Amino acid sequence: MTSKPFNETTPAQSCRVSVIIKALNEEKRIRETVESALRAVATVGGEVILADSYSTDRTVQLASAYPIRIVQLANPADRSCGAGPQLGYQHSHGEFVYILDGDMQMREGFLAEALAFLESHPEVAGVGGRLVEQNTESLEYMAREERASPHLQPGQVDRLDGGGLYRRSAIEAAGYFSDRNLHSYEEFDLAIRLRALGWRLWRLPADAANHFGHDAPPYRLLMRRWRTRYICGLGELVRAAAGQPRLHLALRGLRELRLYLAVLAWWALMGSLLFWPVSASLRMALFCGIGTAPVLLMTWRKRSITKALYSVVSWCFNAAGLVRGLLRQQRPAREAIASRILKDPATQLRHAVQGSRH
Repeated sequence: MTSKPFNETTPAQSCRVSVIIKALNEEKRIRETVESALRAVATVGGEVILADSYSTDRTVQLASAYPIRIVQLANPADRSCGAGPQLGYQHSHGEFVYILDGDMQMREGFLAEALAFLESHPEVAGVGGRLVEQNTESLEYMAREERASPHLQPGQVDRLDGGGLYRRSAIEAAGYFSDRNLHSYEEFDLAIRLRALGWRLWRLPADAANHFGHDAPPYRLLMRRWRTRYICGLGELVRAAAGQPRLHLALRGLRELRLYLAVLAWWALMGSLLFWPVSASLRMALFCGIGTAPVLLMTWRKRSITKALYSVVSWCFNAAGLVRGLLRQQRPAREAIASRILKDPATQLRHAVQGSRH
């Protein structure tokens, strides 16, 4: 394993690891993110690529100070969680690919440990580690902690949420890195495509990255997710998997799908009250009772009216997003994403060498 950082004077196929940083308006932390990625690849050999989804702040300007490749969507309408990783992948050369969010910082030592694991386990397509949350006060974070998802535990897992290191050969076999149509669930989509081919995924008991997350108020965060269509990802994923061999893996791994379908049934039940042959007063009483039942149940379970109300409101947003995602038209996932290269150290180096010869 080479200890020399990758540069374009070395043939592309000798690039060990490509770290892809997907970003949209991450000026607050992008410098620390880039620096952590550069430190990580310096020990194993590789490149760092910033895949920018047409940021309107100083993300690109700040990142340009570093020796990294910067690529950007040609059309801001193509923005999605799935487009970012695929954009970076289109411009990468690494034998292995690590995906990193713009609000994360890689932990030292993890990349070398992950590479060693993949080298000794050829049946494993990707490996992740622990994501160390830094924003632990939000209702969103507390809700995730209470769920204690099995795929966040060490060992074989069904997905690598929060980033991971993947074999390029496995990604090529699966067709593409991430589905440009998905506004969330892009890592789960990659996981089921890999697993459908017989590959395994693994999570190591080691810290992989710090995650700072969104610090917006919880209800404002829900509104943002609706505007950006993040909340539509589940429906988009189900639509993309429909009729494919991976569909059963998707349905089996999406416990929340059953919850949101139950919410839709709850809405249908309340709506059907209009047609019940009962008095108006009884109809109103039934409507109030059925409508408040989930909040009362969650208050009893969580021992907090604040957490209970947020849970139910979040379910409603996600149920509506499920329908919105299912109805959304999709483009071919293998279709190249239109992009532009804003900075390429390789081109700059070649120009400098050619200039010195004249």
